[in-house]
Amino acid sequence: MNATAKTILAAIGLIGLAACSPNMPAGQATLGPTPTLGGGTFTSPGGISVAVDARNIGGRTGICGVWAESINQSVMTRNSAPKILDSGGVTMAGEAVAQGLKFLRQVKPATSYAGMQANCITTERAWRAGDEARPLKVHFPRQIVFNDLDGGFGESGGILIWFRPGGPGAHPSDRKPWYHLGGTSVSGEIAASDQ
Repeated sequence: MNATAKTILAAIGLIGLAACSPNMPAGQATLGPTPTLGGGTFTSPGGISVAVDARNIGGRTGICGVWAESINQSVMTRNSAPKILDSGGVTMAGEAVAQGLKFLRQVKPATSYAGMQANCITTERAWRAGDEARPLKVHFPRQIVFNDLDGGFGESGGILIWFRPGGPGAHPSDRKPWYHLGGTSVSGEIAASDQ
């Protein structure tokens, strides 16, 4: 391949990356009275909560938000939040608007995140009439955050910890959507007496 062809291919690659440009920082703002909540819990103690709002920032769809992690959580899940946040995204009425949530401002776990100072980004999506009423949803994939198994899946010996999305999970009063039963990889609902 000659030098001209390589230059053209490199330029095409850069144009493709520019089309998928990351979210642009847009300062801070105060969250409204009913931010959208998301997050999840670990199969060990602890969880993560996320609260986001959408707004018009310079004619673009802006996302502002905060995140918190449990104060009392396993040391094996500490420092896993950046990876989890980076895997997250926000949709508006089913349309993807933001991917990667590491820009969110960290706060202490709370029962409400309304009125908190939040970090904001602008997205590539133009703000449209009616967007203020469109529902937001925070998405995270289920993922392994700690793997110290001696064998493969289903074999005893070692520890495997999952993050599972399921709503806010950082505050002690947040409902925990699942738990891990004695290394058996069985999950289920927490009974009222366990909360």
